[in-house]
Amino acid sequence: MTGLPPHPAKWGDLSIRIASSVAMTLIGAVGIILGGIWFQMLVVFVSAVMVWELWMMIRPAEPTKGMLLAALVASVMSGQLGYDSHWGLLLFLVAPLIGATQLRTEIKTFFVFALGIQLAGWGLVHFRADYGFTWLLWLMSVVIVTDVFGYFAGKAFGGPKFWPRYSPKKTWSGTAAGWIGAALVGGIFMLFTNVGLVIVPISMALSFAGQMGDIAESALKRRMGVKDSSTLIPGHGGLFDRFDALLGGALFMLLVADVFDIPGVAF
Repeated sequence: MTGLPPHPAKWGDLSIRIASSVAMTLIGAVGIILGGIWFQMLVVFVSAVMVWELWMMIRPAEPTKGMLLAALVASVMSGQLGYDSHWGLLLFLVAPLIGATQLRTEIKTFFVFALGIQLAGWGLVHFRADYGFTWLLWLMSVVIVTDVFGYFAGKAFGGPKFWPRYSPKKTWSGTAAGWIGAALVGGIFMLFTNVGLVIVPISMALSFAGQMGDIAESALKRRMGVKDSSTLIPGHGGLFDRFDALLGGALFMLLVADVFDIPGVAF
């Protein structure tokens, strides 16, 4: 029978997801608005926790080593985020290399993800410092709207899976809705800032990069045989689960900002 409301179980986690999302959004918004050392500390904390979650997915029987690696990440990032030298980024190899030497399997997996987490965190801090509040607000708005549009469209419409091998829940309807949401965000920022129309396709490309970050983390979890990276956030799993798309988006914009000369990258 058509016209009936969706089964409650289909939306059973919605209230707790919303509550957790609101709390994280408020904390993130305060950090972004304040900028400076406050945003740096927030990024350092989140990055260190994500490296710990990465370790625990691979080697859950050795939590102490995971905590030591997280402390190492926090120490290195704290010392480097205040500098603008790309040579300092070589220090971000320390934790991935040390962690990799402690593993017998998934050595490359840990190295790549741990390095990517630190580079993305470094990028977010420098985006805030070099491009300003509005630019970072745009980046995070694209990522958040992509996730929200994708979640509701996927739940409401379902349909063929986007990449079932690595992300069995992600649908084409949700993926496309994320692109549409990102284009809308780009259009809004085009109206209220001095960027041109190029911000719309860049927003859509950023949306796709974020979705690839989400899929990369989903593939990692399937490979490790875990449902979530941790249980730190009710309704969302771990910080890695929540910020995987932001990692993908930040790494993509690092590439765009450093390699390509595209008008509209900075407001």
